[in-house]
Amino acid sequence: MMLQTQLYEQHNVLSPRLRAHPQRHSIRQQQQHRTAKHQHQQQRHQNRCRPPRSFLDDAIEAAPPSSPDPSLVNEDLLPTPASKRTFAAADFAALWVTLVISITTYYLAASLVDMGMSWWQGVLTVFFGNLLTLVPMVLNAHPGTKYGIPFPVLARASFGIKGSNLPSLSRALVACGWFGIQTWIGGSSIHQMLQSLAGSSSIISSSSVIPWLGITGVQLGCFLAFWVLQVAIIVRGIDCIKEVEKLSAPILVGLAAALLVWAVTTAGGLGPMLSAPSQFGPGMPLEGRFWQVAVPAVTANVGYWATLSLNIPDFSRYAVSQRAQLLGQAAGLPPFMALFSFIGLAVTSATVVIYGAPVVDPVQLLSHMTQPLAVCVSLFGLILATLTTNIAANVVAPANAIVNLAPRVISFTTGGLITALLGLAAGAVCDALEAHGQQRRLCQLAALLGLCVMPWKLMASSGGFVKWLVGYSALLGPVVGVVLADYYLIRKRVLAIDDLYSMDPAGRYWYQGGYNVAALLAVAAGVLPCLPGLLASVGLAASPGPVFGAIYDCAWFVGVAVSMLVYCGCMRMSGAGAAAGTGGEPGLAAS
Repeated sequence: MMLQTQLYEQHNVLSPRLRAHPQRHSIRQQQQHRTAKHQHQQQRHQNRCRPPRSFLDDAIEAAPPSSPDPSLVNEDLLPTPASKRTFAAADFAALWVTLVISITTYYLAASLVDMGMSWWQGVLTVFFGNLLTLVPMVLNAHPGTKYGIPFPVLARASFGIKGSNLPSLSRALVACGWFGIQTWIGGSSIHQMLQSLAGSSSIISSSSVIPWLGITGVQLGCFLAFWVLQVAIIVRGIDCIKEVEKLSAPILVGLAAALLVWAVTTAGGLGPMLSAPSQFGPGMPLEGRFWQVAVPAVTANVGYWATLSLNIPDFSRYAVSQRAQLLGQAAGLPPFMALFSFIGLAVTSATVVIYGAPVVDPVQLLSHMTQPLAVCVSLFGLILATLTTNIAANVVAPANAIVNLAPRVISFTTGGLITALLGLAAGAVCDALEAHGQQRRLCQLAALLGLCVMPWKLMASSGGFVKWLVGYSALLGPVVGVVLADYYLIRKRVLAIDDLYSMDPAGRYWYQGGYNVAALLAVAAGVLPCLPGLLASVGLAASPGPVFGAIYDCAWFVGVAVSMLVYCGCMRMSGAGAAAGTGGEPGLAAS
């Protein structure tokens, strides 16, 4: 490609001179010009005829930009060179194991039993949903691995140099809120562990409530202690995060297996645990309504990882190869999600046998246990699971997005600390709202805006939790569609690194004032079909009817498909698609 560009530039430079002053050039120079032009045309013909390279055969092209604009770059946003690639397939698998084993994953699986599924229907639903999730995850990881760029930089290609802040910050703000919530969950686990060890008559149990917070001083101290623990890991950077994830994976797998063993022994074996029939069978309360639950449940499983499928380049930029990110994600996501879901489903089914009713919240389940050692070991598992999930899923993305706002003054570590501070504020706001009795409408509106999420209110019912995930996917699906359509259908997996770091109005990704109107229109078009169902789900509109209700049940898929079609159409109509389809080299579209 470099030779092609040089030949083309040589042709453009020589042609005007030959036309203006042919007598000044020797016959040899004219022959060189004709030869260069012929070679350039021949190279273009070979490029058109050459079969496309395999998805996995794309070489790593993480070259630094030649003259980046200082306002768009720092060391954390530069392409990651091969010398700093440390994520092998085993590291990606370990990352996914630690992400999968979390309270919310357990609750998602347990919710399927609560909604009427048998254990095997729930496991198949989770496995199928995560197989579908793997597709955008691997596809969106490809540019991160090939060019070594994080998601905010990748988004510049489709949304524009300035417009990239819109998708990355929308992802980041939600992550900041989740960081605060997960920190509260981790702090609560520490508090319960101390309470279990000290007993009900201790100062921990009798501590008074702080009026303006609605929590006790001990609870606040546990919350801050967990926050400090996470900050200590954040300050050490991405390598420390990787090591924490890798070391935690086998511990979490062992603790999850121990929870299953406890359920089996307490319930009297697997038989009674797994004997609960599906509620959708003949003569059952939900007869004939399986697909009304299964379709949104699959969408919820896809939506559960919709955030990470956007910013997976933040991790894949450290992959040693495309095969490493593909094999690692394939080995870590669907199998372990299905395995942990089986544990969640089995344990929830066991609680029906043991306690007479399903207990879907693992924290509530621990309150039924009486042995302090068992409670402490289980709470340690919850703390570790919350820690690993929170740092990987809710720190890396917002940190990079915040860096993208002002790369000259903000580093990854600083962005991570800002994320932690915003998460701390979000946790405090949520605690205050909880103390003053704010109801579900406020919670759902906050989720819709993507600023602050209160999952303990959403978890008040299994159906509400699944509906929230579906609604979340309706907003993020169109963004995934635009990014994938731009990289694969418009640019054919070729990006111009120099233009990704340029504020030049003539740059390929400047579009209109730094914003790509086609991307914004495509996202709006992707959200629009799901809007009636989304508004109805948060209580802001009446029932959308069967058609829009069915569309909303498939919100993520509809959003991705519509945004891809609209984006490709707009880009082709504007002529930008034709220019990008030449392979990303300047000037070739016009020659």
